[in-house]
Amino acid sequence: MSRPVTMFTGQWADMPLKELAKKAASWGYDGLELACWGDHFDAEKGAKDLAYCEQQKAILAENGLKAWSISSHLAGQLICDLNNDSRSDMFAPPELAGDAEGKRQWAVQQMKYAAQAAKNMGIEVVNGFTGSSIWHMIYSFPPASEEMLNDGFKFFADMFNPILDVFAECGVKFALEVHPTEIAFDIITARRALDAIDNRVEFGFNFDPSHLLWQMVCPVKFLQEFPDRIYHVHMKDAALQLDGRTGILASHLDFGQPGRGWDFRSLGHGDVDFENIIRELNRIGYTGPLSVEWEDCGMEREYGAQEACGFVKKVDFSPSNLQFDAAFDNQDY
Repeated sequence: MSRPVTMFTGQWADMPLKELAKKAASWGYDGLELACWGDHFDAEKGAKDLAYCEQQKAILAENGLKAWSISSHLAGQLICDLNNDSRSDMFAPPELAGDAEGKRQWAVQQMKYAAQAAKNMGIEVVNGFTGSSIWHMIYSFPPASEEMLNDGFKFFADMFNPILDVFAECGVKFALEVHPTEIAFDIITARRALDAIDNRVEFGFNFDPSHLLWQMVCPVKFLQEFPDRIYHVHMKDAALQLDGRTGILASHLDFGQPGRGWDFRSLGHGDVDFENIIRELNRIGYTGPLSVEWEDCGMEREYGAQEACGFVKKVDFSPSNLQFDAAFDNQDY
């Protein structure tokens, strides 16, 4: 088994898809995980226009690439975010700037379009975010009651069940990237999110170990907890930089700045144990793409993207189909 190695295009939205596809092919990638922004993929066009889907697939095919997923992270963030303040104005059309509910309703429709577009693309997974109305309550002061937290998970279910109905109609799954600021950011909240929507099969996870590692949650244990809900995998690394002065909450410092307690790293340059992740993916039978989400403020990105592709191909390996000592039974004495 050789899992396809793809690259998430979200961090490359400044580059036209035709240019990026050519580069990705030269770096050794098998495909691209198309972000629903920049010119990489337009969910509404994809939902309404089969010719547009064929056009985007042709750009990939011209370079020997395929797509196994599309990603609607930015719109997804607006769905359950409590405030939808000016920080996310760039995620929606300019005319919705400052309109929290307008952005939310636009995002709900975009996520439905994403499901329909994925079907038209012949793709079975849409990755993305959900946002969270209770993330600001992560530290319980002022005290947050259990009722407030329950209301947050109920709001998530109320917002996402109608969206997931469209996913079900399309035969497509939604894979939440478990991540701070989302309704699920670790193992316990991921389980609670599933419970909130009655464990419906359309909702699963885009496994990204980097977001778990810096919280000191074991990525392998996440795979063991949700073996049937791993619908997609991001390959991304992170490094803890706790030295007695730095803090796990990163001190309001931007990525790459000195003094942060953790940071994202290019694959193989951080603390994620990818070998044991591959072993667990083999154990649970995951055969989908391994998608590089490249983020490292300390490395030139084209160099990093090419190196990361090689790293994933080297670290991936097939499971054994027999016990290593099975041949002992075949000795002819």
